[in-house]
Amino acid sequence: MFRSLFRLSAAVLALSLTACDDAPRFTKAEPGESRAGGATTVNKRDQNAFSLPSANLSPTRRLDFSVGNSFFRSPWVIAPSTTTARDGLGPLFNTNACQNCHIKDGRGHPPLPDAANAVSMLVRLSIPDSPAYAKLIEQVGVVPEPVYGGQLQDMAVPGVTPEGKVRVDYTPVNVTFKDGTVVELRKPDLQITQLGYGPMHPDTLFSARIAPPMIGLGLLEAISDADILRNTDPKTADKEAIVGRANRVWDDAQHKTVLGRFGWKAGQPNLNQQNVHAFSGDMGLTTTLRPFDDCTDAQVACKQAPNGNGPDGEPEVSDNILRLVLFYTRNLAVPARRDVDSPQVLAGKNLFYQAGCQGCHKPSFTTSASAAEPELANQVIRPYSDLLLHDMGEGLADNRSEFKAGGRDWRTAPLWGIGLTQAVSGHTQFLHDGRARNLLEAVLWHGGEAHAAQQHVLSFNAEQRAALLAFLNSL
Repeated sequence: MFRSLFRLSAAVLALSLTACDDAPRFTKAEPGESRAGGATTVNKRDQNAFSLPSANLSPTRRLDFSVGNSFFRSPWVIAPSTTTARDGLGPLFNTNACQNCHIKDGRGHPPLPDAANAVSMLVRLSIPDSPAYAKLIEQVGVVPEPVYGGQLQDMAVPGVTPEGKVRVDYTPVNVTFKDGTVVELRKPDLQITQLGYGPMHPDTLFSARIAPPMIGLGLLEAISDADILRNTDPKTADKEAIVGRANRVWDDAQHKTVLGRFGWKAGQPNLNQQNVHAFSGDMGLTTTLRPFDDCTDAQVACKQAPNGNGPDGEPEVSDNILRLVLFYTRNLAVPARRDVDSPQVLAGKNLFYQAGCQGCHKPSFTTSASAAEPELANQVIRPYSDLLLHDMGEGLADNRSEFKAGGRDWRTAPLWGIGLTQAVSGHTQFLHDGRARNLLEAVLWHGGEAHAAQQHVLSFNAEQRAALLAFLNSL
């Protein structure tokens, strides 16, 4: 039996040795490879795998994590209410709790055909840029649609009309492997119906976005700007890297343009601002940084609706609640990798490198010594992302710019935890709009700068495809 296992291991490993001669050869796991989040890594692989605090948090600090978790999970209510700490929802909103989009702190999904609301998928709106809007684009990144704003809200409080309803239909697109295997992809067709405030601008641009997983965000925030930017320069980038581009975005607190790193197009500079904009756009909640409701001039009832501000004008989300939610979102831990020494996983890792996937999905960083939280400092992490923008081709294009990101640009999505998506979120729908129903479909949608890698994968036979997927599912 042991001889049979050895022959199987050797055969699987040999699958990966058929391509680029200069690609690394992995015959065993790298030291510490299973600890994707360094000392913060947790050992969990069930539906709660994305919901644990950093493993190195002290018991006292875990109390703050738990309180932040309660504000992330619990629903906000309509004002006025006796629940003054959680009132002020709306007037226009997409959901009443963060957890409704980030299911079990995991990945969202497109709406089902009979769904009343999109819930964990947002639709961003804008109109084309022009020099007349230069200052607005500098500070907002886009020119919002004049009547509906920058994001479609499909829910509203009583007395206010929702902005519209979202539906997604799909058209099949076939892709054929070199060995003749056909994979049917699905191309989304976004439909906005039941518009509550009249027609949209005729040149409105739309971008559907599912909620990304929440794990490891504090570690990504703790990577220094310099370490990210070194991969934007051919002279300093890793030799196998596809040189990416940084998004430059507006920092609401510092009132200046800085490096973007969060969101599907790296449109937010830090976690606090990401949280603030989610409270505002997704739930219609005010904060010190954004002390206004997301109502346009055409939405009179929205502007006149009651709010949950304090008697002295304090925002609906207090600075203390925002601090606790920030601590929670910084410290959602990355689960440990599985089966890192499996021959099939190692074979898939070799194929991943030979296809050139690591050119954008940069395997590792070391976080800064000056991280916002001491537990996140000086950690060797393995997110498999460069956090930079890349042209992903016409097939994935939303044709909508965001700050310096163009209509075909997307930030490289981190891959850590991706193999636990089914366990955590109950589905395997990937990419920015959830069009891919599994990891293989997600790979096959890659184009633009990733076209060569996609073509390489299309040359894989069945055993090689299985090995590549085994590696991705181990992350």
